[in-house]
Amino acid sequence: MTSSTRSTASDTPGFTDARPPVDEVDGIGEAARVRRAEGYDAWLGSLLPPRDGIALVAVGGLGRRQCAPHGDLDLVLLHAGVPGVDELAASLWYPIWDAGVRLDHSVRTLAEALSVAQDDVKVALALLDARFVAGDRALADSLTRTAVDHWRRTAVRRLPALREITGSRWRTHGELAFLLEGDLKEAAGGLRDVGLLRAIATAGITDALRPAVRAAHLRLLDTRDALHRQVGRRVDRLVAQERDGVAGLLGVADGDALLRRIAGDARTISHALDDAWRAADRLRSGRRRGGDGRPVRRPVARDVVEHDGELVLARTAIGARPDPSLSLRIAAAAATTRLPIARATCEWLAAYCPPLPAPWPPAARAALITLLGAGPGLVPAWETCDRYGLIDGWLPEWTRLRSLPQHNPVHRFTLDRHLVQTAYEASRHTREVDRPDLLLLGAFLHDIGKGLPGEGAGGHEPAFVDHSIVGAPLAEAIATRIGLPEAEAALIGTLVRLHLLLPDVATRRDLSDPKTVAGVAEQVGDPTTLDLLHALVRADAAATGPAAWSDWKGRLVAELVARVRTALDTGALPAPPAPDPALVAGPLPVVHLQGDRVSVAAADRRGLLATVAGCLALHRLEVLSADASTVDGRALVECRVQPRYGLAPDPIALSADLRRAVDGDVSVTQRLRGRALAARGAGAAPRVVWHREAATDAVLLELRAADAAGLLYRVTCALDEAGAQVRAARIATLGGDVVDAFYLVGGWPEDAERARLEAAVLAAV
Repeated sequence: MTSSTRSTASDTPGFTDARPPVDEVDGIGEAARVRRAEGYDAWLGSLLPPRDGIALVAVGGLGRRQCAPHGDLDLVLLHAGVPGVDELAASLWYPIWDAGVRLDHSVRTLAEALSVAQDDVKVALALLDARFVAGDRALADSLTRTAVDHWRRTAVRRLPALREITGSRWRTHGELAFLLEGDLKEAAGGLRDVGLLRAIATAGITDALRPAVRAAHLRLLDTRDALHRQVGRRVDRLVAQERDGVAGLLGVADGDALLRRIAGDARTISHALDDAWRAADRLRSGRRRGGDGRPVRRPVARDVVEHDGELVLARTAIGARPDPSLSLRIAAAAATTRLPIARATCEWLAAYCPPLPAPWPPAARAALITLLGAGPGLVPAWETCDRYGLIDGWLPEWTRLRSLPQHNPVHRFTLDRHLVQTAYEASRHTREVDRPDLLLLGAFLHDIGKGLPGEGAGGHEPAFVDHSIVGAPLAEAIATRIGLPEAEAALIGTLVRLHLLLPDVATRRDLSDPKTVAGVAEQVGDPTTLDLLHALVRADAAATGPAAWSDWKGRLVAELVARVRTALDTGALPAPPAPDPALVAGPLPVVHLQGDRVSVAAADRRGLLATVAGCLALHRLEVLSADASTVDGRALVECRVQPRYGLAPDPIALSADLRRAVDGDVSVTQRLRGRALAARGAGAAPRVVWHREAATDAVLLELRAADAAGLLYRVTCALDEAGAQVRAARIATLGGDVVDAFYLVGGWPEDAERARLEAAVLAAV
């Protein structure tokens, strides 16, 4: 078309305004998907009149007759060099666009289509789904027949490139079986991986599409259909807020049950693809062969040998009474060598390996520690053992933990994967502690209390019991069953009970307060436990997700650990740090900006902290910690901040506003109050919790509320107007919520006064 303005269907002769008869196709399931495909076929056929040398070919979902409610169309206009093909293509594509259907299209000759498939393995896979829709059937059949034949002849040598592309996709989207908000199509174990299995099966490499895989595939398709219906548009990522609605459409009990079903289906697909890759590897490259042409058997551990690239049992290990530790030992060997365990070996172990006695024999205990500390080899070896039910034999508790959702938004993994991932992350810190074995076991068991009746999400609601408290005796019992001495089992229980202590105190308490340090030192008890907890905290955060850790949080935890270690080693509590010398000299006001620090000094007056907090909010800075003090008639406020949206403000403008604000400039104050009112929003009811004995010279008021810009400003204004003096504040963000701790000077012993202050704070929120 020559015009730069896009024409509509009604502008061009021969175009039709008809919409595809698929919007009326309701329902979820295979029959509904086929009806949508039939509707598209009929509609597209009406757009392309019969003509030799022209064929409309569908690939993707329409090619497979698996049309989702809001899916797109992938079409190839195949031609034999006929004239006017561009105009003909326009007569097809524009009605599709005008009907509001997403379209991926191409116009090619047979030779061009096969050439592109030869150069691009993804195109080669797409053509395996090619299906005639309209036009010249013989031409379309020639494409499908030739594409399949070419794939069968070249698949073995092209699979490495396909595997590299697949690995990149997995690294981007993660593993569907363990994600709380996974992409049903792109994540490992998702719908796109079924296409790989179909391609490998088409090549005749292995029977990749077994009945269990087909059933899992259909359930994932149903889930995506329900997700499209729930959201009303094309979307493949199942987020937490849509889970219950999708479950209802599928007739599943609730969102948690749906997530567990998805995890099981994704595991089935991932396991099948692992087997298929290994079969392709053997077919492509072969393995070392002996003089008789058979694969070489190479010993790798006691009772374990490598055979044809997989681990199998030595012939001497298969006796009348197999060793109960055998399954753990071959799992440890698989993790350390990063070789897969043969399917037949896993099936034999599941059928014939006897249960472990209590306590475990030393060989089993050593194998478990080796497995947990194996680094990158841990996760695939563990998943293989879980696939065949071996984990349940080692740890009966695993059945409850498998695919268990976690409802805290900072978590990215289901609970079972989180525990294994934490052990993997802990293996990076084993050289920093005196007991690396206890670190690995404590990391693996640290969240064992989650998912039990009465357990709460980290102890933030008083009606629930913190999962660390619930889990401590469970972890100690498991450690005893594994065979640890009583004192070491008790230490495992301590690690589980205290695994939240360091980050909670570091982010919510004043580390310069001697009472803070003394309280942590009393709970920890000794430097060995302190080092184990420090390593466990970092491993737990890395396994949780990027939102669980930051450089600022890491510095605070390290500072707390250093102060507690000093107290444990010497018995002396570190003195509070002196204020910045630049703040206590020179003309007022003083404003210093350095990195993530903002320091202000002004003539002594009430409300300086609120003014500074509001000005920082005005410049889209979040306050992480704040300290207020008075020295020689000067009011000092020192804050640590971070940009709320990732971009640092203009330091000149920020400094100027801070100076005007602390000098009482009315224009700045009005901007602060306007921004604060605009930031108010609805959410769960906020709560105030008092801690009377948490500080040396103050009472702690802890506010738990939904996060919002300017919240600290509103609350500090309310505290100031109610007559409370804030000497320090600590702000911890937990997903969409905050826990703000305010150190209030004085005892506040009267219930009525505390109630009045609490009401003022809640009203401000």
